[in-house]
Amino acid sequence: MSEDKYIEKLFIPVSIGRVSEEVVLQIEAAILDGRLKAGERLPSEREMQSQFGTGRGVIREAIKILKQKGLLEVRKGAKGGAYVRELEVSNVSESLALFLKQHQVSPETLIEFRESMDRTITTLAIARSSVDEKEALLKEALRFKATLLEPDPDLVAAAEIDRNLNIMLARMARNELFEWVMHALQMGFSSHDFALYEDASYRAKAATNWSNTARAISEEEPMKALSFIGLHYALLRQCVDEMNGEAASMVAPFLDDNIEE
Repeated sequence: MSEDKYIEKLFIPVSIGRVSEEVVLQIEAAILDGRLKAGERLPSEREMQSQFGTGRGVIREAIKILKQKGLLEVRKGAKGGAYVRELEVSNVSESLALFLKQHQVSPETLIEFRESMDRTITTLAIARSSVDEKEALLKEALRFKATLLEPDPDLVAAAEIDRNLNIMLARMARNELFEWVMHALQMGFSSHDFALYEDASYRAKAATNWSNTARAISEEEPMKALSFIGLHYALLRQCVDEMNGEAASMVAPFLDDNIEE
């Protein structure tokens, strides 16, 4: 198959008007539907000028826009040109984290999302992860508890352990979408969990609850694990409400009666 026939299958001539936008849309469509794959080089500028029936400036502007969108990368040298960008997990997570930071998300919206996601992840992790992974999660949860229960806890170190615990659990679910989203959330704002760890009255309860959750997962007790997850978010809601001057007193008896030391 000749290069010209290959190009004809990708693009069609653009009409008069905002031609650079139409060029962008055609190239973007070819990437998104798989006709142009990750790591694949686009036709040369001259070839695309011929195919789209437009000038070099339009092609360069389109490539610039697609580069800004993160869909293309421009390489120099003998094998230079515009290539479809191969996205790493970190790139996806960074983009989602940035999006979340730039948009106003209420604490309750985020907590509701995280709780529902954690329940699904936990159920999958119990069913799909290995014994070694479950034991590693419990070991890390106990280290987290010990860090937070120190007289003068290192909250930066504790936050890093907590972040690692959440990513470990998401990985144990054997579903890369959960792992990508969890990475993004942990890079973004971790569901306001920092509020629990900074408040001395909640710190011990939160630390103990994480270890209880991990132990239930390691013992393959889904109902126990899910009850501890519910407790974590009940604690978090109460803490956030108190920070906002809206103490949720109705939850307090439940919290005190359901913490296992």
